[in-house]
Amino acid sequence: MGRAFEFRKARKMKRWAAMSKAFTRIGKDIVMAVKEGGPDPDSNSRLRAVIQNAKSVNMPKDNIERAIKRATDKSQGDYKEVLFEGYGPHGIAILIETATDNNTRTVANIRSYFNKCNGSLGTSGSVEFMFDHTCNFRINGEGLDPEELELDMIDFGAEEVFTDEDGIHIYAPFESFGAIQKELESRGIEILSSGFDRIPQVTKELAPEEVEDVEKLLEKIEEDDDVQNVFHTMQE
Repeated sequence: MGRAFEFRKARKMKRWAAMSKAFTRIGKDIVMAVKEGGPDPDSNSRLRAVIQNAKSVNMPKDNIERAIKRATDKSQGDYKEVLFEGYGPHGIAILIETATDNNTRTVANIRSYFNKCNGSLGTSGSVEFMFDHTCNFRINGEGLDPEELELDMIDFGAEEVFTDEDGIHIYAPFESFGAIQKELESRGIEILSSGFDRIPQVTKELAPEEVEDVEKLLEKIEEDDDVQNVFHTMQE
């Protein structure tokens, strides 16, 4: 198995850990998708993907429909995607994806978390190069041969395909998302969820007490309402 498999295994129990937080994140994703491509999922591939993710965390249909309706309201503010980079304790690189309607607030909050936990907020590009920006799909594997599927998907950019109890997973470079989504849909393969990850190229092993220092900072960051995803180079 490759890096994508190990990355997923390490993060599986942490992703969308708090259901209320998951709904908040997806609600923002819906707003951004609708603002970008309209409220019709048939013609908006980004919205289709977000709706699949909403269903995968059991977000009620009514919640999804309300979020789409709110997003079409002209009074609904827009969210801007902003990437933050920095170093936590013990030299751990941290990459933070946010969706914010008030960048001044978000910058101030993120900086305060780093300062309080012996870290430092960096400049754009300071740690992003340490991570591979990837896309991923989780599909219904019923009736599919993973090895045959991998050979087929390589032509569309797939780099790693593996199976676990949740289905078949496909990982590819960020730029391949649209091509793979289109091909899976054209084949009638059910996409259970999809998304993007930033996989560290190299991880750093820390002593237990050092891990606690980093976890303290990560917890503060992840609790912020503007934060969508957090990635780091600490070995898990």
